[in-house]
Amino acid sequence: MGTSSTIEHQTRRLLVALPQPYEEAVTVYEKLVPPVDPAAFAQAGSWNEVLEIAALTAPHGFMCYYRSDIGAAMAGSPSKGRATQYLMGNHTIAERMFRHDPAVMLHAPLRTLVFVGPDGGTTFAVDQPSLMFGSFNDPIVTAVGRELDSLLATLIRLLGGQVPQELIGENE
Repeated sequence: MGTSSTIEHQTRRLLVALPQPYEEAVTVYEKLVPPVDPAAFAQAGSWNEVLEIAALTAPHGFMCYYRSDIGAAMAGSPSKGRATQYLMGNHTIAERMFRHDPAVMLHAPLRTLVFVGPDGGTTFAVDQPSLMFGSFNDPIVTAVGRELDSLLATLIRLLGGQVPQELIGENE
């Protein structure tokens, strides 16, 4: 039997205003973060083939593993908000951390949300990857977390949002 432990770590939620109306922002996000194709990966004959498929599938580094229309799930409730939740990531990037500590999969793929805020504007929300993965106290895992920060910064730019300074830091 292994040992038990408790690890506290900091989380930073990034809330980025997007210039598009909600429906358009969702469409743009889903073009930039295409759905994963499990069948294509299952047919790969080697890890190198998996890496090639991932590079083609995720030109901006990320694929969508899960999508949920939160507004539809709340239908009939007093909540009238609009939001779409995603699990976004890249298992070929996650593997570079997983081999060092399987517990990194608590945070991979990344949980993201596109929603209409109280002011009526569209917002993109995500927790900063480098803080989550930095909590594993492994320099390799931490470096991959910073790489994810950089990929996330690029995605935010492509969405038309202003990249939070916290994502830029040492990465640029």
